[in-house]
Amino acid sequence: MTTLTKFLAATALTAVSATAALADKWDMPLAYAATNFHSENAAQFAQCVTDATGGAIEMVTHPSGSLFAGNDIKRAVQTGQAPIGERLISAHENENPLFGIDSVPFLATSFDAHEKLWEVAGPKIAEVLADQNLVYLYSVPWPPQGLYFKKPVESVADMAGVKFRSYSTATARMAELTGMLPVQVEAAELSQALATGVAEAFISSGATGYDRKVWEHLTHFYEVDAWLPRNVVFANKDAWDALDDAQRAAMTDCAAEAKARGLQMSKDYTQLTLDGLREGGMTVGRAGDGLVEELKAIGETMTSEWLEKAGDDGKAIVDAYKAMQ
Repeated sequence: MTTLTKFLAATALTAVSATAALADKWDMPLAYAATNFHSENAAQFAQCVTDATGGAIEMVTHPSGSLFAGNDIKRAVQTGQAPIGERLISAHENENPLFGIDSVPFLATSFDAHEKLWEVAGPKIAEVLADQNLVYLYSVPWPPQGLYFKKPVESVADMAGVKFRSYSTATARMAELTGMLPVQVEAAELSQALATGVAEAFISSGATGYDRKVWEHLTHFYEVDAWLPRNVVFANKDAWDALDDAQRAAMTDCAAEAKARGLQMSKDYTQLTLDGLREGGMTVGRAGDGLVEELKAIGETMTSEWLEKAGDDGKAIVDAYKAMQ
């Protein structure tokens, strides 16, 4: 090797090392399993950011609550322990009632309706997050929510005394109004909770049940389309402000792609997961008319309670959404 060649090789290695040293690693905590569509979508978003910034931002996802437990993710990002994260926003309704807009029972029960609701609610949620040192990037809905049980359920009376996994203010209140016993359980802990009897039932989409193979412990899934909760991806504002304009633009573009892709993934995943529950041996189908009517009556109570808590902002969102129907 000539002296010039050696010099050029050394220069190239130095440049690579310098680029690596300058790379800003963004760890992204996720609450759900790596195989869940939200996590898969987040991984594609992370790769998009890494590629679009030429590696200046190396974004790495950490699924299944492996970096921070689900209920700790939002606080970790707010305080700068993580620069970015994804969280089921309704789990934080106790901080601000508006975070629970996507879990008002039977307000928006389809993907199309929910997107209209979020068209109105999304900007307001972004404002609330901004006040908490967070930058809203994108969000994706879960499929419509149904009820999981280990026995046939034909009426609310059949639910009395059942230990019900709750993950938000809305799910805990539903448990109370149906006579069930709410038990706080994060998604990553669901399988163990069902196996040990800590929880005997829960409300979620077919996706959660499919991902966690709940047919090993439960027998019935009732489609009630109660609501479509939403996962939100947000960044720490200080970390965001430290980026240059090109990096912020790249992240914003990747976020827009993730939002559209995630919505389609959620739609596609809906039927696949219901079929998967059936293949696992569960009884899957629409809830009976009598049970649905009882649940809708409970939903009216919960809606009134939520509107009272959410005040003028909540009422304005609901009124604007209904005007779009």
